[in-house]
Amino acid sequence: MKESIRLVQIKHPEKGRRVAMVKEPSLILLNNTDSVYALAFDALNTQAKMEALIASRLSDEVLDYDAVYNGESEWRWLPSFDYPQNPAACIVSGTGLTHKNSALNRQMMHQAQEAKLTDSMQMYQWGLDGGHPEGGTVGVQPEWFYKGTGNILRGHGDNLEIPHFGNDGGEEPEVAGIYIVDRNGKPWRIGLTTGNEFSDHVMEKKNYLYLAPSKLRSCAIGPELVLTADFEDVKGTVSITRRGNVIWSKEIQTGEKNMAHSLPNLEHHHFKYPGHRIPMQAHIHFFGADAFSFGDKIQLQEGDIMNVEWRGLGRTLKNPLTFSKEEERIVSVASIL
Repeated sequence: MKESIRLVQIKHPEKGRRVAMVKEPSLILLNNTDSVYALAFDALNTQAKMEALIASRLSDEVLDYDAVYNGESEWRWLPSFDYPQNPAACIVSGTGLTHKNSALNRQMMHQAQEAKLTDSMQMYQWGLDGGHPEGGTVGVQPEWFYKGTGNILRGHGDNLEIPHFGNDGGEEPEVAGIYIVDRNGKPWRIGLTTGNEFSDHVMEKKNYLYLAPSKLRSCAIGPELVLTADFEDVKGTVSITRRGNVIWSKEIQTGEKNMAHSLPNLEHHHFKYPGHRIPMQAHIHFFGADAFSFGDKIQLQEGDIMNVEWRGLGRTLKNPLTFSKEEERIVSVASIL
């Protein structure tokens, strides 16, 4: 089986941004390429295959992957994908209740005393019944949520912060699809990347109507973007490390085989909206989590490291947890009158 191409985005204090191809144990820098976004549009504009375009741009500059990955190099990690020229035109969103364990965790958060299905379990069941439609037909609509624009993206090793207005913060180990919209309004999938969707589960637990604000947080993707269309069966591990010791770990799985919705159905229901097909837009869409530590009553602390690893999607994404030191204050709005 042919190995998928894996790309990273990194930045040097003097040389600026660059894209590199992974060739373990090395990173090979690409010439004249400062973002995957620009690389993808170059491929569309020249009608070239991404693989051929990347091969034509490989330079003689080779970096030691371990040194960069471990923070022992001047090169620093960027998110595996972004829209550097216009972060506001990069929509970060996700689909929930796609995995059974996610639905069960939500059920436990919000169920009443009487034994009946919550709205969350009903929606998950709808996905089981109609989320894998036959080709050319529309399946049932999944849950959808908005996280923010490209400004919330973080890379491998970056802190994920609980804001001063937040109640909590916890990892959401997911795979995210990476997309661009061409000049004619057609969406294109570039590939898949490891993600930590990072949410405020305490806020959500107060009332399920708080789901929307609980999602408005920073999130991390990377280190690698894998140019693949294979999302059938993906397995991995999520863990929490505290002062060098693993305090919680779980095997996780995702992919169409393990989800209530097919990838084409998720993509249709995201891109059916005209506002998601604006030319030159970028999209990062999370496909849902199979497990998270909050569901096992783990309380994260300052400095805990959240680790997400999906086999086949590159190295482990690691992000420390921090708490904002900013004090809550009123955000005043001035009148222009």
